[in-house]
Amino acid sequence: MQPKISIIVPIYNREKELARCLQSLLKQTIKEIEIILINDGSTDGSLELIHYYAEKDERIVVINQNNKGVSIARNQGLLLAKGKYIGFVDSDDWVDLTMYERLLQIAEEKDADVVMCSYVREFLGGSKEKLLTDQSMIHLEGKQVQTHLLRRLIGPIRHELGQPEMLDAWGTVWSKLYRKETLRISQATFVDLNDIGTNEDTLFNIQVLTHVKRFVFYNQPFYHYWRGNDKSVTATHKSNLLIKWKCLFQHIERIANDRSRQEAVYRYALQNRISMSVLGLGLNEIYAKNRSHYKRIKKVKRILHDEQMQRALKTLNFRHFTWIWKPFFFCAKYKFSTVFYMMLHGVEMMRKRKGRRDELEANTSSTSRYDYESRWT
Repeated sequence: MQPKISIIVPIYNREKELARCLQSLLKQTIKEIEIILINDGSTDGSLELIHYYAEKDERIVVINQNNKGVSIARNQGLLLAKGKYIGFVDSDDWVDLTMYERLLQIAEEKDADVVMCSYVREFLGGSKEKLLTDQSMIHLEGKQVQTHLLRRLIGPIRHELGQPEMLDAWGTVWSKLYRKETLRISQATFVDLNDIGTNEDTLFNIQVLTHVKRFVFYNQPFYHYWRGNDKSVTATHKSNLLIKWKCLFQHIERIANDRSRQEAVYRYALQNRISMSVLGLGLNEIYAKNRSHYKRIKKVKRILHDEQMQRALKTLNFRHFTWIWKPFFFCAKYKFSTVFYMMLHGVEMMRKRKGRRDELEANTSSTSRYDYESRWT
């Protein structure tokens, strides 16, 4: 059976959540799919579970490799995919049983290169939908794809600056269905996180969108993003993140420069992304618990005095920021390192409080993770 859709699932030590993910894929209402499972050097029981399901369903393709990271695993899946369309799922998440049938239907009806759905954040006791827009469907064609969505992924402008938490909300790969031919033409690949640190999804989509003629966003929360193992409270420090993000910015800039007609607005959007990255870079230093406050402030000072960062901050328009963020980015722009460091602790406290509030709201909602799982048994 020739698959219509190839679904690529990278797996690393997800024994506890993997069955839930695989059951949601095997029970899709569209049957003409292949499920490419890439075991990326798991040391728990994930590989045994993969083989157990592969023996039960011939649509499963198993790749076993040494640990090389999620980007390399996904690239391996892309090389093997046979479907006309391609989707990605993370191994601790799951999807509605009608997700791929519906996205494929929209892709064929609209002749779309990429179709995207919304998603639900799943906590231990409940769910909360991520609100990306109030529109039921967004259909972009031709230049609209580059002037609206591609530009947004490169960086925020105007009112988007007031929502730092939405910076990469549209950049996920697991919420989308891609036409394989479009991926081939764009030659899009996932860049190793050892090189860029984070944001491999957004960078992949920036590559793809330069060749997309039609994009459709369907505002239905088909994808379930698991937050039960959320590390936000005890986030880990990433070493050399400033260096890695400079590499990320170089990749984005190279793509933006190839789109000469939009080069000016793309360059401005990228400068805003660089400016706003001071938040993530600063929080990353907060997480270096093995360092004294003095050493962490020195690291923050180095970030604020970075030449590329200062060039970007000088162009940052404060008009669209809320009263909370204006003093934060003001301190960054004028290199008030100690005050900025103190404000980072305040931001981290707000972030934790919001995470707990979201989880509390999810726990009191009518939709529960366990209610959803019961439909598979």
